[in-house]
Amino acid sequence: MKKKYAFWWLLAVMTVCACRKPYNPPAIASPQSILVVEGVITGSDSTFITLSRTVNLAALNTNNPELHASVAVESNQQVTYPLTEHGNGVYACGPLNLDNTHQCRLTITTANGQVFASDYVSILNAPPIDSVTWDTKGTLESGPGMNVYVNTHDPTNTVKYYRWEFDETWIFESQFESNYYSNGDTVLVRNQQTQNISRCWDSDTSSTILLGSTAKLAKAVINKQLLTSVVSSSEKVSNEYSVLVKQYALTADAYTFYQNMKENSEDLGSIFDPLPSQINGNLHCVTNPSQAVIGYVSVGAVTTQRIFISSRVLPGWQVTYDPPGCVLAFNPKQPCCYYNFVNNNGSVTNQVNAYINYLIGHDQEPLIPIDAIGPVNLPPLGYTATTRACADCTLRGTNVQPSFWQY
Repeated sequence: MKKKYAFWWLLAVMTVCACRKPYNPPAIASPQSILVVEGVITGSDSTFITLSRTVNLAALNTNNPELHASVAVESNQQVTYPLTEHGNGVYACGPLNLDNTHQCRLTITTANGQVFASDYVSILNAPPIDSVTWDTKGTLESGPGMNVYVNTHDPTNTVKYYRWEFDETWIFESQFESNYYSNGDTVLVRNQQTQNISRCWDSDTSSTILLGSTAKLAKAVINKQLLTSVVSSSEKVSNEYSVLVKQYALTADAYTFYQNMKENSEDLGSIFDPLPSQINGNLHCVTNPSQAVIGYVSVGAVTTQRIFISSRVLPGWQVTYDPPGCVLAFNPKQPCCYYNFVNNNGSVTNQVNAYINYLIGHDQEPLIPIDAIGPVNLPPLGYTATTRACADCTLRGTNVQPSFWQY
């Protein structure tokens, strides 16, 4: 009897599975492409506006810039400031001579003739940043690390809503320092001033929406607003780390827009998170009012502050290198080294070419020489070597020091 029930249960499962059909919601397959507008009209500094189009969830390419558009800033006094296209959907202009008593808007005419415009917005300048601070109090969910905060206030009590972005830059080093290089025929001493590949800089930008408000506070003060956290094993804190914080002032409507954007894009995923809501910005399609557009254009000066943090003031964390598991290469006959062969007459035959001189067609990964082997002041007997990923930091960053770097 048990076998009979088992048979019918198995047959039912197979029937359900066989009848299952994939379901693609309309939002996934929809060909509709909505214009997305990002940027702030800063006035006192260069203005950058990025235009792109949405893609459906099934698309393989998510980069969809809006090209060849005409973009301009207009004041309510009929003064127009055109922006220049810089490629990849970025449009920019230099500092604008904006009158704080006037209102401004952004106008966009796309290559296919669609016209978009934002509402006229009053100029709202961000107050100065009081300080950017950090600590290592272990508030990271993943373990020990460093937290970076921003502190600010508005003495005029005009600005009650804030948004922040940040750019972070850091020094990282390859696991092995290469003191030699190949010119395609011979291994030569590397000039560390001009040919350094062991010490590099890398950078990243904020990828989340960072908001703050003093609207419900007795004092218009933002204290220790968390911007980012860096885990203790990250290369970011292995040497020198810098973060540039940008502060924007928002109106109540702009704050609501970004708050909805944050909830819809970052705070979804569990049954306790809010449901997606309609995102209403201040941009509209003039030629077709039913055409959707995503974005909120604000006008006002941005304030910034940069800090540097040295690993010397951190707890001395153990960094996880990228890539992991780097070792000096192994020769089939002699471990860890690649040797020259010394003939009976005392001449040296270079036998390292196939490994570290990048001969085309060799069946092994080319190697980079690290240190010479042999007595000082004599021709090297050979060289230690490793893969490029373990010795050449320029694969992941730049060895050109940024102009703002102070160390």
